[in-house]
Amino acid sequence: MEDIRLQKYMADCGVASRRKCEELILQGKVSLNGKIVTELGTKINPKKDIVIYNGNKLSIIDDKKIYILLNKPIGYVTTVKDQFSRNTVLDLVKVNKRIVPVGRLDMYTSGAIILTDDGDFVYKVTHPKHEIEKTYNVTLKGIVDKEDIEKLKSGVQIDDYITKQAKAKILKIDKEKNISRVEIVIHEGKNRQVRKMCEAIGKKVLALHRSKIGNIDVKDLKIGEFRYLTEREVNNLLDK
Repeated sequence: MEDIRLQKYMADCGVASRRKCEELILQGKVSLNGKIVTELGTKINPKKDIVIYNGNKLSIIDDKKIYILLNKPIGYVTTVKDQFSRNTVLDLVKVNKRIVPVGRLDMYTSGAIILTDDGDFVYKVTHPKHEIEKTYNVTLKGIVDKEDIEKLKSGVQIDDYITKQAKAKILKIDKEKNISRVEIVIHEGKNRQVRKMCEAIGKKVLALHRSKIGNIDVKDLKIGEFRYLTEREVNNLLDK
């Protein structure tokens, strides 16, 4: 294992957030190999060096990477920290590791979002070349017809680009309430893409839920709940 900054090591050990660990170091509450350390630039070798905090020798809780599937509620943003102090997905997933969302869902969209501490996984899964499918259930104002579905499938004009071919089908039509439910499957990741696709066919989105990422769905997770991905699920995403 290569040398890492002391505050990162402490955070990986579950002491506190990296920022809080920096404060503890500056306060002289951490020792390295028997000597108090107060410099934030200090690096350590986790295999050789001994770090003591609060009278206890620190060790990484688990060096194994974690991958979490969350069924995100509406009203939460998919950022690590929000400048407007809004609720974030990290308020729902409490683990002793620093994790980040893989991709994004807008604040008013619910459904599947993955969080992990594996930076390589984030890069690979979000890279356009992988073209991982995302499945959305959309409730629309108005009645959707076959012509609308064909437009969604073949590509529609959004901003300065035309969307790539997608999958789309009607799930339910309620003429009395004048609403439609459709399923849209895309492999692009443009900002608010599904909402804009629906606007392009003249339909207003009333509700938007991402039900699946690849073959991984949230049908057995209540809104706001999360679970760990299996090794097979992780590998399936990486093999795309």
